[in-house]
Amino acid sequence: MPRRRKAHDTGLTAEINVTSLVDVAFTLLVIFIITAPVMQGGVEVSIPKAQTESISSPEGVVVTITRDRRIFIGEAQAEWPEFRAALTDVVAAKQASNIYLRADEQVPYGEVLRVLGAMKALDIAGVGLVAEPEAVEAGG
Repeated sequence: MPRRRKAHDTGLTAEINVTSLVDVAFTLLVIFIITAPVMQGGVEVSIPKAQTESISSPEGVVVTITRDRRIFIGEAQAEWPEFRAALTDVVAAKQASNIYLRADEQVPYGEVLRVLGAMKALDIAGVGLVAEPEAVEAGG
């Protein structure tokens, strides 16, 4: 008569070793935490410095004018003839209540005013200019 095997006689266990998986997950998490601020999206411009407050609500549409006078709505380039229509479409799609203008410090004042005027014509609650905070000197 053949001998019967008992469940505890096999000596094998079916356990998954997750230690290396957890190590990889934590490593990726640390990498993402470190690189997330660097990967902040947007068009690269040299923003002028001014005594300003930080933006209280980051929600909204960002319009950027680059040094070579190209206009971007978010990260999409828009030519001046269709700028107003494109901005209206983006504001309606995002249901934004704020629009922010970022302009390179080398852009002529007239160009900034032209874009700002088109933004204000949309009758949005908040239209703001973005600037880098300037250090305030003590005792001045």
